[in-house]
Amino acid sequence: MRKKIEKIFASKYWWLMLLVVLLIVNYLGSVFHARLDLTKEKRYTLSKATMDILKNLDDDVQINVFLKGDFPAGFKKLANSTDEFLQLLKDRNGSKIHYRFVSPVEEIPGTKIIYGDSLVNLGAIPINLTVQKKEGESSNIIFPVAIIEYKGKQSLVNLYPGANSRISQEEINGAESLMEYQFVKTLDKLTASKKPGIAYSVGNGEPTDGRTFMFRQALADDYDFKIINLHNQPRIPDGVDVLMIVKPTIQFTEDEKLKIDQFVMGGGKLLCFIDNLIAEQDSLAFKPETIAYDRNLNLTDLFFKYGLRINTDLVMDLQCDLLPFVVGGTNENPQMELLSWNYYPMLNPTNSKLTKGLGYVGSHFANSIDTIQVNGVRKLPLLVTSPNSRIISTPALISLNENKNVPEDVNFKRNAIPVAILLEGRFTSLFKNRISRAQLDTLSLIGEAFRETSAESKIIVAADGDILFNDFLPGEGPNAAPVPIQMGWNKYTYREYLNQTETGRFFRPVANREFLLNCIEYQVSNPGISETRNKDVVLRLLDSQKVKEQKTTWQFINIALPVLLVILFGWIYQQVRKRKYAA
Repeated sequence: MRKKIEKIFASKYWWLMLLVVLLIVNYLGSVFHARLDLTKEKRYTLSKATMDILKNLDDDVQINVFLKGDFPAGFKKLANSTDEFLQLLKDRNGSKIHYRFVSPVEEIPGTKIIYGDSLVNLGAIPINLTVQKKEGESSNIIFPVAIIEYKGKQSLVNLYPGANSRISQEEINGAESLMEYQFVKTLDKLTASKKPGIAYSVGNGEPTDGRTFMFRQALADDYDFKIINLHNQPRIPDGVDVLMIVKPTIQFTEDEKLKIDQFVMGGGKLLCFIDNLIAEQDSLAFKPETIAYDRNLNLTDLFFKYGLRINTDLVMDLQCDLLPFVVGGTNENPQMELLSWNYYPMLNPTNSKLTKGLGYVGSHFANSIDTIQVNGVRKLPLLVTSPNSRIISTPALISLNENKNVPEDVNFKRNAIPVAILLEGRFTSLFKNRISRAQLDTLSLIGEAFRETSAESKIIVAADGDILFNDFLPGEGPNAAPVPIQMGWNKYTYREYLNQTETGRFFRPVANREFLLNCIEYQVSNPGISETRNKDVVLRLLDSQKVKEQKTTWQFINIALPVLLVILFGWIYQQVRKRKYAA
């Protein structure tokens, strides 16, 4: 063997053979990719659901990422992580995946419209970030989003969910953990051959006016959204995957409850936003106080059977939204000031597989929820109050005069009161062992058999209907129509938030839209995609105190020690040579 190798190198063509080998290795390296993921949390490993979607692509996917520009270090890190992740996708299907980074201030080719304006219309929430530099402060509008285009369709990917006010390294890290989920859920929607069916129930006083505009628009592109009258329908139609019940005001009959119950028993998903009390801000426009009392919707036994109870109470929280109040002046010229209104809690998302990484969710006159022990049903809180909250029972007096005095913090000592709950498992029918002969005959007439238990299903209940509603800003001009703003946003602080560097005051954005979309996506999407939310990118920060104390030691180890080792081994080598070749 040794002689053969010596013969090859003795040949005058050995360099040509070496060149051929290098070309073959380079070609194989360009075709076949391999990477060892040695991170504990498998940061650079794609899930099976992601791999399946990439393998089944039958057209090009163009991804535009709007993280190009002069950003602070945290967002530069997010941009680099996005680049690394998209390169992972490209490695798996390089012929179909294409991506580029674009500045939001650039103009869309062929138009005079900048990308930023188009992104806002698609639902992107800009972050107005003030950056401290040597020459002073500078304001920077950041759009931490991407747009995926596939077969003439496009969809928004939120790379920094919630756009929370606490822009920290931990939040950037959380955004990186959710990156695969954000991209793969969007790709799944764009590549799906059939849109999931979402039915919005009416007939029990559910709103259908302009307050529902934004949430209906948010669902229109990715889902087959329809309105059904639960009172007139003999049953919930085929093709409906999720039934939405939002802020009903009229009591449900037993027949209507049977339709809902049998829909769930048949594997349908239920998404409810319920106001259990009559408590409206409009009532305070006519007099300074109002009484909150039970709506008596007749849904208590249905929810109780499934595993929860919406209480007849009101949640108050020191972490809340702002409203304008008269603090002085005259009747002709009142002095207004934005004050905290404890009946409008800013709810915290739990660190669950559904709400992980979300910002605050704005609510109005929310109720608390208790869970009930039901065999085979798992319960998971989704939205909770802050550590400074309380509950008041009905009949509750709501008075504008409460804001004349600062609330006593000692009364706000409850923590994490549940306001939204996820139920998962096999549910038992409310009508088991109690269904009437007339109800059985009704089911028989429409060709349905009564089902006592369900297959594996999911129910989400939030104890506030206003979570999904949008408000309006006055239109520009005397005859201009009002302009809807995103659901949950406060019309009194909306402009101040967008121009916070001018006002010197920060107002929290809210993630109501993201919460709704996450709920529906979790109920209808591939479970494998939902599992990608559980990926955690561990933040391994240096201990600043130890760094300070051991700075000199580690400088010596990293700088001086290698030089000394080279000198030492050089001296040893010289000594060995001297002894070997001496005399």
